[in-house]
Amino acid sequence: MAQRDAVKAPRPPNFTLPVLSPFGEERLEPEGDYDGVEFSGLDLTGAAAPGAHFLDCALRRCVLDEAGMKRARLADTLLEEVRGVGTALSEAQLRDVEIRDARLGGIQLGGAALTRVRFQGGKIDYLNLRQARLTDVTFSGCVLVEPDFGGARLERVSFEACELREADLTSATLQHTDFRGAAHLSFARGIDRLAGAVITPTQLLDLAPHFAASMGVRVED
Repeated sequence: MAQRDAVKAPRPPNFTLPVLSPFGEERLEPEGDYDGVEFSGLDLTGAAAPGAHFLDCALRRCVLDEAGMKRARLADTLLEEVRGVGTALSEAQLRDVEIRDARLGGIQLGGAALTRVRFQGGKIDYLNLRQARLTDVTFSGCVLVEPDFGGARLERVSFEACELREADLTSATLQHTDFRGAAHLSFARGIDRLAGAVITPTQLLDLAPHFAASMGVRVED
């Protein structure tokens, strides 16, 4: 195969956190501007911070249940051991962000733009990435249960040593998307949208019945 046809790996996040100042306010603010701030062990349940900007920040062991952060911007930022249900980050912009060992459910990232983002470890249930744009994104060592990539654009996205369970690729567009490292791979819908992806021969065999069904082919003895 010509080199130009080889799948391109995602570029990793590229940032080094400076010395951080502890968060000393009572709550997050809408359109708040947070530069070089560490949020550690905080309960941010129900926070109302649409349009907030986080630059060179770290959120460690914070609770983000129902936090409203629509259109937030996160750059050069680490999220470590955060947990939450229903966190709203629709239309957010994430650039050079690493998310480690998160436990999240129903997180809303519809319409978001993720550039050079790495998900390392943890488990995310019902991740909503509908109409999102993912560029240079890596999912490594994590479990994704019923993620929704409906209408999303994935370019240079890889799944490494992770489980991808019942993913929805309806109307998604894939380019240089690498599923070969997935320990478990299954799709609920949109298997016909895998053009632009690369899988292993073993994965192909596992998915063959779904490919046949998507084309209306009956396989019988």
